[in-house]
Amino acid sequence: MALKERDEFSGQMTTGHEWNGIKELNTPVPKLLWAFLGTMGLFAIGWTVLMPSWPGVSGYFRGLLGSDQHQAVRQSLQEAELAKAGWTERLATGDLAALSQDEDIMAVVRQTGPALFGDNCAGCHGYDAGGNSGYPNIAHAPMMWGGDVDTVAETIRVGINAPHPETRYGQMLAFGRDQMLGSEEISALADYLVSLQGEKALTPEETAAAQTLFADNCAACHGEDAAGMVETGAPNLTDAFWTYGGDRSSIRHSIYNGRQGTMPSWEGRLSPTQIRLLALYVMDLRGATP
Repeated sequence: MALKERDEFSGQMTTGHEWNGIKELNTPVPKLLWAFLGTMGLFAIGWTVLMPSWPGVSGYFRGLLGSDQHQAVRQSLQEAELAKAGWTERLATGDLAALSQDEDIMAVVRQTGPALFGDNCAGCHGYDAGGNSGYPNIAHAPMMWGGDVDTVAETIRVGINAPHPETRYGQMLAFGRDQMLGSEEISALADYLVSLQGEKALTPEETAAAQTLFADNCAACHGEDAAGMVETGAPNLTDAFWTYGGDRSSIRHSIYNGRQGTMPSWEGRLSPTQIRLLALYVMDLRGATP
């Protein structure tokens, strides 16, 4: 053990211990420490007497103040439910088109909708509803089954190609895989659809041949003008919004192998009020509400 020495700066004796050049002084415990510990002790005793604290055989000591956090939480929840009752009833039963013009209701939708959408829809459509590969952009693109708020609510309720008995059905045939069209015909259709985007120029003869192919195989779903049909849920093929990619390779792949997107039915997972709130929120993202 090192010999004790006196610190030259403070004049205190050292304990003989040293760490990294720092020597420990042999000084008494400050009196303020005992005052602090005493204060903490008095506080602890007071707390255990006034507030719920010690467990017992059949319960716990509830404290002289009778504070009960369980009851406080239950009361807070009851108050929250009462506060929600007014607008939830209106959302559950009111006309959605009229509700979309109600600023009080839309204030609730804009406050509540982001969390509800984020928890249930953003995984596929993205938090901004701008879509991902294989999932449509529902913030800007035309709605394939119709873009009014009631139709959107119904699509959310029943889903697309979902197990729900009232689900919407939509499937694009696999023209190449199932040998309905040859490779050259599929290529001609892909070139034609790219040309509708203004990204490829076709000769009049190529255009005429492709238009005949389109009319015979695609127009029944997508319309003669390729602008889509809400009756079949077929998308517009003339705009910039493509669920599976709008480049020639992706288009050809879609024609060859077909497509069958799936959206789950949210009835039973979400309450009717939540489904209607989501429909209003989506329409608000699209700028269709004030």
